[in-house]
Amino acid sequence: MGTLVGITLYTRSAAEAKNAFTAAYSRIAALNRILSDYEPSSELNQLNTTARRVSPELYTVLSFAKQLSEASGGAFDVTIGPLTRLWRERKPLTGEARALVGWRELHLNSGEVRLGKPGMRLDLGAIGKGFAADEMLKTLRGVGITRALIAASGDIVCGDAPPGQRGWALEAAGKRITLRRAAISTSGDTNQFFEKDGRRYSHILDPRTGAALSDVLEVSVVAANGMTADALATTVRIIGAQAAAGLVRRYHAHIASMRG
Repeated sequence: MGTLVGITLYTRSAAEAKNAFTAAYSRIAALNRILSDYEPSSELNQLNTTARRVSPELYTVLSFAKQLSEASGGAFDVTIGPLTRLWRERKPLTGEARALVGWRELHLNSGEVRLGKPGMRLDLGAIGKGFAADEMLKTLRGVGITRALIAASGDIVCGDAPPGQRGWALEAAGKRITLRRAAISTSGDTNQFFEKDGRRYSHILDPRTGAALSDVLEVSVVAANGMTADALATTVRIIGAQAAAGLVRRYHAHIASMRG
């Protein structure tokens, strides 16, 4: 999924830790083969205009993504793939690519997925890492490890607190917070941008307009799980905290911090 993933955990022995690490990293390797748009053979990249039955993991992510797309008026949209591919190649974001973006053309039906237009591509960069971190924490719980933290770039999912602590001490968008059994995601473009012809191109794109954001801002959102925090952080970053306030409350989350 184009990122590094770290695990911090507490166990009773080195052998137990090794078993836990092996199980968790095996789980994310399997998810990478499902969710990554960087892998040409991934399950995600096999989707096209022919209806295809997909794995429960992919269907879960796409179902939540479409629900949030509708709730946010299209500010969150995993069909943004044609635009993100141009951004990665440092190419202009064209009208032709924008015409292929549209969450309403992502069709879901009882475990099957179909894209409505030839050339559409999905990008789970704003939701997949959070989901993967959730799944890694579930895997650790399955082998008896509850005191653990998963960090997938700007997405952090926390289990039970470290021994003797109220929670995990974290820093997000310049603010110190303590979390346990919750997740936090930070969306920002402090490092991920490029400049061309005097114009700044953030890696965060507004799917409604097809344009890259130009202001510098980091937003951190806390939610019950990583998938929700990940997706909401990107949505808030695009539409702003005031416009997103009701949406964030709807998902029982909150904006932890903002830094411009």
